[in-house]
Amino acid sequence: MKIAMWSGPRNLSTAMMYAFGNRDDCAIWDEPFYAPYLAATGADHPMREAILAAHETDPARVAARCAGAIPDGKKHFYMKHMPHHMLPGFPLDWANDCVNIHLIRHPARVIASYGAKRNEMTLEDIGYPQQTALYDTLGGIVIDSADIRADPEGMLQKLCNTIGLDFNPAMLTWPIGPRKEDGIWAAHWYGAVHRSAGFAAAEGALPQLNAAQDRLRDGAMPHYESLAARKL
Repeated sequence: MKIAMWSGPRNLSTAMMYAFGNRDDCAIWDEPFYAPYLAATGADHPMREAILAAHETDPARVAARCAGAIPDGKKHFYMKHMPHHMLPGFPLDWANDCVNIHLIRHPARVIASYGAKRNEMTLEDIGYPQQTALYDTLGGIVIDSADIRADPEGMLQKLCNTIGLDFNPAMLTWPIGPRKEDGIWAAHWYGAVHRSAGFAAAEGALPQLNAAQDRLRDGAMPHYESLAARKL
């Protein structure tokens, strides 16, 4: 089975990748289209030059690998993708052979978390419009990060049952520290996950945002609510 997990940044996506990566039957791939996205857009992201030097920048080659054999002799392949990395013209037909899952998170939480790592952001940077468009194109399953953090075992069992994958309790914990499959950008973005050995506890009240962040949240909410209405 090939799984394409689509989510914006700061969305529990790395923890989910680690959960699937801790299965002995599952290969994982971290944001395959990040380097092609940076190369095509010229976007000024943290560690930009290091990312371009370390990772494949040709979207066609990345897509071919997505469509190709599952690595390392594994039975399953979990690919962590971000909707905003899939620019117009990037190949997407490979996703038709995947189980497509859309991981969502309340915009206020995403904006507060992303803002702690990067000073400026737009609605497109956090991927809500692109995720809505991808769902409209590919369909698939929607799951909310808040539900996973509130009940990791129950929600992962529910997700596995929905996609026809045997649940493995190994998904609930992982070794502290980085994984060899991490993109080079992990040094900037993955500190909290590297210090963890499993999913964080349920989230509390929504964070307070400033006026600019409030406007960004208001633009993201219709996209979030549309997908949330379809969640597991």
